[in-house]
Amino acid sequence: MMGGTMNKRLMGVVASAVALAVLPLVLQGVGQAWVRIVDTALLYILLALGLNIVVGMAGLLDLGYIAFYGVGAYLYALLASPQLTDNIPAIAAMLPHGLHAPIWVVLPLAAGVAGLAGVILGAPTLKLRGDYLAIVTLGFGEIIRVFLNNLDAPVNITNGPMGIDSIEPLSVFGVSLGEPWRVAGFKLQPVTLHYYLFLAMVVLAVVLSARLHDSRLGRAWVAIREDEIAAKAMGLNVRNIKLLAFGLGATFGGVSGVLFASFQGFVSPESFSLQESVMVVAMVVLGGLGHIPGVILGAFLLAALPEVLRYVAGPLQAMTDGRLDAAILRQLLVALAMIGIMLLRPRGLWPSPRHEDQLIPEAGEGERA
Repeated sequence: MMGGTMNKRLMGVVASAVALAVLPLVLQGVGQAWVRIVDTALLYILLALGLNIVVGMAGLLDLGYIAFYGVGAYLYALLASPQLTDNIPAIAAMLPHGLHAPIWVVLPLAAGVAGLAGVILGAPTLKLRGDYLAIVTLGFGEIIRVFLNNLDAPVNITNGPMGIDSIEPLSVFGVSLGEPWRVAGFKLQPVTLHYYLFLAMVVLAVVLSARLHDSRLGRAWVAIREDEIAAKAMGLNVRNIKLLAFGLGATFGGVSGVLFASFQGFVSPESFSLQESVMVVAMVVLGGLGHIPGVILGAFLLAALPEVLRYVAGPLQAMTDGRLDAAILRQLLVALAMIGIMLLRPRGLWPSPRHEDQLIPEAGEGERA
């Protein structure tokens, strides 16, 4: 019995791996735009997994999470573009060939810097809860965006609202993700190469999230989420545990920012607005707070659904003789879908199993005893 269950689980994992590996090759034949949609969805899944640590596991409502996304994106943009060498003569003199930071340096550095920013955000908010915490974190996210928007004087570091372009794509084992690559007769486009990198990072994030969820630290986060006073009475160091939640969640955002900058080749403050933060929070809530499979499902649906609805909104707009704007109609359809789902599934599409359900004995077990 146990061996059969293990074999079925192994077969399921292998089948899923093969399907995910073949998916971009199939979508390439339809059009690169579909691969780009899946790439964007993977980025949002990575962001949602990070925010799930803060909101889903620890119960800390963070509306400024997108700031860490921006920190990672701008960090990579500065290390992989001519922005600094063109505007700061001292750096140009030290590095005449420009900055070309490898992926093995950039990803840990972005995770560390974003994690530090998360701790800095969490430190002054330790005694805040609920709406007050949401307002403070919202302000932090806006401060970072405004800071990036205005850091073009007296020294032009971020190029202000114009953003930073000419960002080099990441290279993995000497293979540039910005150029097509031929393997076994297949021509892998840059969007497909980024897909495999994004997928690898998402798998790693899922493994880390699962390990954290089942660890003592994960149980401490859940205890604080359920009743902070009781957790403190049981001897938990609430202060340090909250800071760890902010810091570890922010590292996911920093890594996502690096991947985003490599994928787009351009970053600007508009990409890290409050609307993006709200969208990531909605992904976590829609999928199921604290439940990793649910968060993945919610992130995928909210990231891919607006793009898929482009093909629905166009015909509907034509039916009204153009009186409805396609973009507004698409947003309306997404909003209606979200309202319907939350009415029918208030705990999310795929909520985590409730502890009381797991503790209920099977029917007839008490009678047999």
